[in-house]
Amino acid sequence: MAKRRKRNRPDTSPMKGDMTPMIDVTFQLLIFFMLTIEFKQLEGKLSAYLPKDVGVNQSQAEPKEKVEIVLRVAAEGTKLDPEKGGPWTGEGPYKYGDDRKVDISIGPRTTRDLEEVRRRLKELKLQDPERPATIDAYPGTIYEDVIKVLDVVLLADYSDVTFVGARQAPKK
Repeated sequence: MAKRRKRNRPDTSPMKGDMTPMIDVTFQLLIFFMLTIEFKQLEGKLSAYLPKDVGVNQSQAEPKEKVEIVLRVAAEGTKLDPEKGGPWTGEGPYKYGDDRKVDISIGPRTTRDLEEVRRRLKELKLQDPERPATIDAYPGTIYEDVIKVLDVVLLADYSDVTFVGARQAPKK
């Protein structure tokens, strides 16, 4: 009788499988989730924890008095064609002629002379060197008017210059 030879077969039973690939996948998933997690930001909640009624300094800061420069159009002037130099035809861009008049008010004083504006601003600057200036252009004022006044304000050594927001044009 011939003897049967046993073959060396690898053991394929489900209970004795290699655990290394499963551990590798588990660690890769763990690393993936650790790197992609986003924590909730607490920046918006920090102010809620501060006391609202008491602070370090109980005294009120005095607001700085500003030099208010107001620009109002007194006379619109004639509209000219910038390319031809003649009167504006009603089409395309236009510019204003030399007959345009803009009133510039600093406090109770009103003038149209930019040199007088510069002198007045210098006087006010000498009284209070830290004083800021605001430029308030009423409807009808164009950029050229504002820039001329801004140049004068900067020549008078003002470094803190703000502009008042747009106003509604008066209804007719």
